[in-house]
Amino acid sequence: MATTLQHNEPPLVVLASTNTIITLPDDTLLLTPATVTVSPVTGKILSVVREVLPRNSFPSNATYNDLSPKFLLPGLVDAHVHLNEPGRTEWEGFNTGTKAAASGGVTTVIDMPLNAIPPTTTLAGFQEKLRASQGQCWVDVGFYGGVIPGNAGELLPLVEAGVRGFKGFLIDSGVDEFPAVSSKDIALAMTTLKDSPTTLMFHAEMLPPITASVGDYVQISDPPLAPKGDLFSYNTFLESRPPAFETYAIEEIVSLAELAPKLHLHIVHLSAVEAIPILRKARKEGINITAETCFHYLGLAADDIEDGDTRHKCCPPIRSQTNQDRLWEEIVEAQGEGCIKTIVSDHSPCTPELKLLPPHLQTVEDNSLRPDIHHSDSGVDMTLPSEHGHDHKSCSHPSRPELKPTDSGVVMSLPSESPSPIEEQSNPLSTTTVSCCDTSTTTTTHPNPAPQQRLLPITNTNQGDFFAAWGGISSVGLGLPILHTIAADRAAHGLPAPDLVDMVRMCSQATAQQVGLYHRKGAIKAGHDADFCVFDAEERWVLRSGEMRWKNKVSPWEGRQFQGRVRESWVRGERVFLLGAPGGGFVMGRPTGEAIVERRTA
Repeated sequence: MATTLQHNEPPLVVLASTNTIITLPDDTLLLTPATVTVSPVTGKILSVVREVLPRNSFPSNATYNDLSPKFLLPGLVDAHVHLNEPGRTEWEGFNTGTKAAASGGVTTVIDMPLNAIPPTTTLAGFQEKLRASQGQCWVDVGFYGGVIPGNAGELLPLVEAGVRGFKGFLIDSGVDEFPAVSSKDIALAMTTLKDSPTTLMFHAEMLPPITASVGDYVQISDPPLAPKGDLFSYNTFLESRPPAFETYAIEEIVSLAELAPKLHLHIVHLSAVEAIPILRKARKEGINITAETCFHYLGLAADDIEDGDTRHKCCPPIRSQTNQDRLWEEIVEAQGEGCIKTIVSDHSPCTPELKLLPPHLQTVEDNSLRPDIHHSDSGVDMTLPSEHGHDHKSCSHPSRPELKPTDSGVVMSLPSESPSPIEEQSNPLSTTTVSCCDTSTTTTTHPNPAPQQRLLPITNTNQGDFFAAWGGISSVGLGLPILHTIAADRAAHGLPAPDLVDMVRMCSQATAQQVGLYHRKGAIKAGHDADFCVFDAEERWVLRSGEMRWKNKVSPWEGRQFQGRVRESWVRGERVFLLGAPGGGFVMGRPTGEAIVERRTA
């Protein structure tokens, strides 16, 4: 039955569509015709009526939007984004990162604690990040805290300050300011947070022990054998980070879960399907643990990655098509026994130079310069010469790091004052670094960079080297077209695939629940924030560099054709993005997003 609103009520914003995904009182999602009224004063949803009401049902001064037949969805909540500000704003920042989110129907992002300097591992670091975000956000932004050795005393103050959860690494993160945690560190974090309404998350890669016991300091256990094969081959990189890295780490986490039985544990960016049985078993045993996967694991496959195309490098790595098919099967089961409950971007950009792209993929000039930084990744340590070191001009391999593998890893170093020839690959090393890039990077900048850093040229000797390139995939705001396109293709071939309701469940409802924001985000429901995504499920389009709204225009999704496009995004009752409108579509003309700092209660 149509509901006619009284003309003496405050001016309203009204959105209607024959295809609206609403949330029922029992949290079930339903695709239905609906009309949604919004208070322009509070930015909250006032009512949801399950039919499309005509324009004359509302006061003459109401803003009425009939979006039919496009889909009216709750705004997406991307619970894994690296915005990198302050400290590494040449990679990304609040302004550009949240613009990219808004352009793709993502109305809330949760910023990861690392790659910014300082990281969000202390209350002071969190406050500095909040100051940096002021006046820059086009969507609402929440924040995670970090777990590192020695910061257990900071965790509860960060909870009180409003972080949505915590993340730690079981393998070297690659940035010095965010070291990996040991089993003792994990246990201490669990016991510290065991009664707090929060989520403890892990980058679950760990080096499998060679001996029966590696002691407590698991993050410095011996790495596996050195990579064998062409370092420009994606297959060589893939083999250097086998599924055992993920399964061993998850087994370690599960073994400690009894220390905090009520604490929600979460595995970020799950890649290897071999981990699924471990997680399913743990959940059957009553352990409160979930996992997420990423758009790139569901849409890209190792089988199709060309040698040298370092745009695809991330950690854990993109695996085989067979692995991808099994991930799709698992997410279709998300409502049942499936352990993968959410899908996120893990948007983790860097500058084009640091990807070491071969010439045909470069978006920068061939003579672009590379910052003088230390880089460790994928069993490789790339160490630049010391300030008083080697003269590159006299070196026969001026830019290609020499390989010095041992029986337990690889160190890639540019020539020192007494370089060994590259052919001497059997010489053992006294130390080895194996690290992960969190699908961001595994790099560290000098803690006190000079105003003008010494630079090294990128040359043909290292372009396309998967072990020297930095890791991370940019995709914030692309998730819905990626999922919809691939799901439609799978369904057409009779393969398991989610529908739009499932996508909303995993990219909006469940992600909001994961970060304790479901009381206001992730649903078209009276009382919730009026965050909306308007999606045209039929439009076909190709992603070009100029349409990438993040800071650095590098992504393996460039040139791909998608079916389905976000046309509008609304945040708390205001339309912030309209595809094709002046100003790049950002119709507000200024950022109106807010930092979410309310204390988590659920």
